[in-house]
Amino acid sequence: MAHRKLGLPHKTCRHCGLPFSWRKKWERDWEQVLYCSERCRRSHRPANVEAGG
Repeated sequence: MAHRKLGLPHKTCRHCGLPFSWRKKWERDWEQVLYCSERCRRSHRPANVEAGG
């Protein structure tokens, strides 16, 4: 019997805008998770850094 993970919380990635759901590795700090992946986290640059050049 397949185990479906229904009812898990979802968020939208701040970098790419795609939805992602809760993962066990984020259990302790789900409130602070803002990005769907390490790639998006590294690619994100704060607005003041982009404008300041």
